[in-house]
Amino acid sequence: MAEIEFIEPSSPNEFDDPIIDAEVVAPHGQPCESCGCPLEETDKFCPACGSAHVTESIGVSDDKPTHQRHFRCDNCGSEVSTEPDQRSYVCPFCDSTYVVELQQQTDRQRPEFVVGFSVTRDQALAKFREWIAENSWFRPGDLRMAMLADKQQGVYLPFWSFSMLAQSHWSATIGEYWYRTETYTTRDSKGNTVIRTRQVQETEWWPLSGNHHHYYAGYLVSGSKGLPQDQAERIKPFNLPALSRYEPYFLAGWLSEEYSIERESALQICQQQFYARERSNVAAFLPGNTHRGLEVSTRFSSVNSDLCLLPVYILSYQYRDKVYRFLVNGQTGKCVGDKPLSWQRILLAIFVAALLIAALILGVALAQNG
Repeated sequence: MAEIEFIEPSSPNEFDDPIIDAEVVAPHGQPCESCGCPLEETDKFCPACGSAHVTESIGVSDDKPTHQRHFRCDNCGSEVSTEPDQRSYVCPFCDSTYVVELQQQTDRQRPEFVVGFSVTRDQALAKFREWIAENSWFRPGDLRMAMLADKQQGVYLPFWSFSMLAQSHWSATIGEYWYRTETYTTRDSKGNTVIRTRQVQETEWWPLSGNHHHYYAGYLVSGSKGLPQDQAERIKPFNLPALSRYEPYFLAGWLSEEYSIERESALQICQQQFYARERSNVAAFLPGNTHRGLEVSTRFSSVNSDLCLLPVYILSYQYRDKVYRFLVNGQTGKCVGDKPLSWQRILLAIFVAALLIAALILGVALAQNG
């Protein structure tokens, strides 16, 4: 049994989950007759309850697709597979044309699970047009919208999923509140001296140590250099119970990226996240009213990993030498992105607003003097 010891970081807060406030749309799919979990057409069994799912043939073959062409972007490092008849290629992650064709590597780990696209291309394009139209007055006037829409592509992105057992030894100083009655002198509303009492909180401290263990799973680490982990967090969550066993026909008609972040590198990122969760769980587990000086030493064991392909629509474009990106979760429909702003228009709006406020103040002052 492999065991990996994790050293406590100096600032555990840096591993906290980012705040995601975008609305998540429920995944599409026929509901399971037993439990209601959304089912893909290719699911033979319900991923939630295991009930058999009888479907008609969908006209796809289990045979492997024709040989694909493999490209690597020299700008961002992503590696993407395309249909063999594609003659030109632009990187979907950074909109770069500096790509080189690669020979397919046979020693690559084969994906184990996949989630099919539930959001259609037309739906993803409609989401982009709706998103880019928001606050359109502040968008630069020379941004060519027609050319941007054509850049959107559906890509199966690699994600590493880990599960592991965390075993920790912790030590801390535990605080227990108690209250004492204190007598003090003050004056009442008439100026007379009065004696009153009040409750004062005190804290009794004592050292404590112990052990804690928890099994963690379900955290996804991006296996793509084109989509860093901070960007991948924005497009989460995915409905992981809908994972299907990988079959090559899932990739027919779609781009797919080879993982460019190795398992060991992804494992370190995941363990940092799980350590932050373990530290938080230990803190919640401690007795008393408060604590200080918490130290947690964690050892991870029973590490298992899966390589998953998850559906994402990517639209990347360059504006004045800066890359902007719009992402749509191909399973849930959640969309996030960044778009350029015209600071000239923003400053003009601020100037006009200031003039209106000044005119309003002047009008009120004249009305009062009149």
